[in-house]
Amino acid sequence: MGALQRSDRGGTMSQPNVDRDALAADLERVRTDFHQLLSTTGDDEWNAPSNGTRWTNEQLLFHMVFGYMIIQRLLTLWRVLGRLPASAGRTNARFLNAATVPFDWVNFHGSRVAARVYNRRRMGKKMDRVIVSLQRSLRGQAEADFARCMPYPNRWDPYFQDSMSLVDIYRYPGQHYDHHRKQLTTTGAREP
Repeated sequence: MGALQRSDRGGTMSQPNVDRDALAADLERVRTDFHQLLSTTGDDEWNAPSNGTRWTNEQLLFHMVFGYMIIQRLLTLWRVLGRLPASAGRTNARFLNAATVPFDWVNFHGSRVAARVYNRRRMGKKMDRVIVSLQRSLRGQAEADFARCMPYPNRWDPYFQDSMSLVDIYRYPGQHYDHHRKQLTTTGAREP
């Protein structure tokens, strides 16, 4: 994949050639792995605590799906704010960074509650629908879209950057997924 280069204008990056196939393959890699995790999680493992979080394995698995769901919203944000002057994106990122504490509370408790709805029997189908949607979105992006970037709330997640390109946005959920996968205490997560 070609390297991203920041332009002097600040809101645009040059992207010589975006490897959409690699981005789509990463989406598919996770979808396949997620189903493997669901099928290998034992009955006694769903409610067991995860490693390094206050979530159970089931809640953490939903949170991993949520990482993909949030990309759908980030793409909407990118479509709207990415076309406005850079100052609008910076203002939005500052506002969202200021809201980190309530976001963290909602993120934690929301995943606990949402795992009751998108539980072990439903989260696989939800992941499938979200991945299909993201793959369709990725295929439909104009090449010029990959040259735009915008500010994001870098305090919300360690994988969010001050400024993110469209490639960064599509890469983010895989990074988030891989990070949290290591925290699962299920048999399938421990297998190579």
